[in-house]
Amino acid sequence: MLRAMAVDDERPSLEELLYLLNADPRIGTAEGAGDATEALRRINRALESGPGGPEAIDVVFLDINMPGLDGLDLARLLTGFANPPLVVFVTAHEDFAVQAFDLKAVDYLLKPVRKERLAEAVRRAAELRDTAAPRIPVSEPDPDHIPVELGGVTRFVAVDDITHVEAQGDYARLHTDRGSHLVRIPLSTLEERWRSRGFVRIHRRHLVALRHIGELRLDAGTVSVMVGTEELQVSRRHTRELRDLLMRRP
Repeated sequence: MLRAMAVDDERPSLEELLYLLNADPRIGTAEGAGDATEALRRINRALESGPGGPEAIDVVFLDINMPGLDGLDLARLLTGFANPPLVVFVTAHEDFAVQAFDLKAVDYLLKPVRKERLAEAVRRAAELRDTAAPRIPVSEPDPDHIPVELGGVTRFVAVDDITHVEAQGDYARLHTDRGSHLVRIPLSTLEERWRSRGFVRIHRRHLVALRHIGELRLDAGTVSVMVGTEELQVSRRHTRELRDLLMRRP
């Protein structure tokens, strides 16, 4: 049973999150804090009592935008402790994902929080608490999978499951039908590595798997492709190559 803390300065959001956490059978206790400073005091007491103590906290569900000490600040402070609780970020903003994963967050949930998505975050936290997952030694890269790290756990995503890749600075976001993963690999590196596997650059920000393109659209001189339910723009410099590849596609 996980001992959880939810931290959010907006009372309705905090109460909703606590309600959802208490409804999960893997959560033993769930308490709330209205700001990061209050949460830090509470976590300090928990760490002083030890992992088996009555005030121990296993995982913190942490909002980011809060007055004073924000969620990212608190997470950075926790990295300085010997045995800090796990951190799951819960926020209305997508912009902080890179910083969150740099801080070894277990998960990154967007508001409004869906029950199923929260359950997945709780599952990951329970796995990390109960088992120290060893890193898998790999002598050479597996061409069929790409490792992604989340909260200190390495998972392997099948390349064939990736529909498209989006550049995010020095990172790339891998999109699949079941969600997305952030990896610290430039888009240009993945373009070179996966060219033989049917991935093609359609824009400075997007790399797409040809097999997952459902439609090619032309509208008032602009070209786009449909990948699942998502429409992605094709830049002029990549349009001809893409059309030729699609024409030759089996």
